[in-house]
Amino acid sequence: MGRVRAWLRGIRHLPIPLALALGLAPSALADARWAALYPQDGRRDLTGADLDRYRGAGVLWCRRPDGVPQKAAAAWLVADPSVVVLNAHNFRDRRLEPTRAVSECYFQIGGRNYAFAPDSLLLGTAPDSRALHITDDWAILRLASPADAVPQPLPEPSGLPTGDVSVRVTMVSPAGHENYRGPSSLEGCTIRRIDPPSEDDIRRARHDCNDGYGGSGSGLFDAAGRLIALQSASSVMNAKRAFDPESHYGSALLFEGRLAAALKDVLHRHGD
Repeated sequence: MGRVRAWLRGIRHLPIPLALALGLAPSALADARWAALYPQDGRRDLTGADLDRYRGAGVLWCRRPDGVPQKAAAAWLVADPSVVVLNAHNFRDRRLEPTRAVSECYFQIGGRNYAFAPDSLLLGTAPDSRALHITDDWAILRLASPADAVPQPLPEPSGLPTGDVSVRVTMVSPAGHENYRGPSSLEGCTIRRIDPPSEDDIRRARHDCNDGYGGSGSGLFDAAGRLIALQSASSVMNAKRAFDPESHYGSALLFEGRLAAALKDVLHRHGD
């Protein structure tokens, strides 16, 4: 996951007195803040060459209650310089209650900021849904004006089989992670399992890519450099241990099913 603070809270959310009462020394708290999820951690900062290869990489910024902007998550310019794909949980909690308004946020790419078009938010959840799931944790927004940037091509079906797999991918995290010291990151990692389709005929990919708060919306790219999945959540944050497909893994949703159809519909309705 990246952000998903309402879903998974690590020990960094404990008040310091309570954390100390539980026997967590200040040094332990600091270590947890910077802990990778797995024993291996191959993350490095994004370079200019990476941004040329993984086009459309942007950042969602949102204003705190005091009005100060802060990085919220990764977001992607896809197939059109005014179409942005990101996670639904940036605007809804697990029970689909609104957490912030779109007007409180903006999209940043190439060092420039762009406002979102009012009332353009399209959520992946069905109208009768009562909860947010991994596979409907997507949203599409339009910018008020096109970005001066090259978008990611429209994702094609990945062709990955359902079940246990071993597919090398690259996780690109333009917003970085709180447990990584750089402003952005890239890491080679592996998709280990593809779950059967659930909401909207979209499948979940379980992977061993390191994640941290702020990393939601990161893109998973295959060996050919194609965007195939959008990071949603990790089962446990800031707990360095071996990947386990049942208890310690990252979850990304594949670009297929209703997400793929919704993207095509948005592009068609705007004449693209």
